[in-house]
Amino acid sequence: MADIRPFHAIRYADRLAAEHSNLIAPPYDVLDAGPKKALQDKHPNNVVTIDLPFTPPKTVGPDSVYEQANLTMQAWLSAGILQKDRRPAMYPYAQSYQHHGKTFHRRGFIVLVKLTPFGEDVIPHEKTYAGPIEDRLKLMHATGAQLSPVFGLFSDPRNEVTRLLYSQVGKPQATATMDGVTNQLWSVIDAEIERQVIDLMDDKKIYIADGHHRYTTALHYQKQMIQRNGGKPLAISDPANYCMFVLVAMQDDGLLILPTHRMLQLETPFDLAVFKAALGEAAIVTDVPVSPEEIERWTDEQLPKLPAHTFGLYDGATRMLHKIEFRDGDVLKKYEPDRSPAWRKLDVAILQRYLVEEIIQPRFTGGKEAKKGYSAYAKDIVPMTDGQNHHIALITKSTPLHALEELGKVGEVMPQKSTFFVPKLATGMTINPLR
Repeated sequence: MADIRPFHAIRYADRLAAEHSNLIAPPYDVLDAGPKKALQDKHPNNVVTIDLPFTPPKTVGPDSVYEQANLTMQAWLSAGILQKDRRPAMYPYAQSYQHHGKTFHRRGFIVLVKLTPFGEDVIPHEKTYAGPIEDRLKLMHATGAQLSPVFGLFSDPRNEVTRLLYSQVGKPQATATMDGVTNQLWSVIDAEIERQVIDLMDDKKIYIADGHHRYTTALHYQKQMIQRNGGKPLAISDPANYCMFVLVAMQDDGLLILPTHRMLQLETPFDLAVFKAALGEAAIVTDVPVSPEEIERWTDEQLPKLPAHTFGLYDGATRMLHKIEFRDGDVLKKYEPDRSPAWRKLDVAILQRYLVEEIIQPRFTGGKEAKKGYSAYAKDIVPMTDGQNHHIALITKSTPLHALEELGKVGEVMPQKSTFFVPKLATGMTINPLR
């Protein structure tokens, strides 16, 4: 089960506290050259300079950009811009944000988690791809650090871990606001509290919410360090055996998952009659009498209340919304008999494997994979489905949190873009040194 420990984090110096909001950055994989420059313009020491040395993200750059990232990091350490904590600590980390006019507070903590192969103590829910891993691995080798944490979830029905860690905190050691989200960080160096937290976490599994590629990168780094050690196992305390995580309890009131709606580009005009005929008896399709201006409200307020396996389809040409209600929640059994019932009954699986691959692509994209756009926000559905960039939108509900646990038990991963946790973790609150 989860083996965690405190660590000597590298953090921005306390003297820069007033500037902290200009020093942090979103996760590298949601940025590009324009947003990167905007962050650097805010402050010359923004962490994005180190964390995203090459754009576009998730692509591999020349060795020189990673070497420069390390030179920059070492210069900041020498100048005292970044400092390594003298004592190892666990770092309570809270984010406060608003969603639909309501304020949420998500409380977690930053620690190191001992690496184990996927599916043992750490459970994935998405596939990983080679390009992003190679980029992150080169950066990890160059800087000798894990620059941004993996986002992990664990079950804590009685709120024991979070309550214990936050019982002694006072004024935050760092506060930074980014994109309307307030990030606060504390440090806990009480040995007794650390011991109790380690013991409480010892019987828990960790489910990755975000950061599958970062965790896989850490596994690759560990393997390479073992090879450099002549194939012999590393010392138990070797930094290469651990990965930096933000851990949040699944029961935390501030944990919010949004759906990811799909916008599809078609090659032939969408025809509702053809679509209905293709579905046959599998689902009922009805018109929803709302205007395009009301799509956002219907998606956020009405759709979640409808029966399981109900979707929306918005046609950008007619500006009409249609409701799709499946009669059989296991419509995928015919197409994916070897998958578990838990996987087959995921809305995102039905959407991708059946609606997109079996119904829409054969009839409206010539059998080719449809070009897709994605958004977790209902306000984007109509603007993105403009009849040019995308022609129709498939609107879905959020994936329930318990699905991560259910699929973890059978070793399956979800389709791409199944979960969208908000807010994103900030990069630059803590850095984990590997040497």
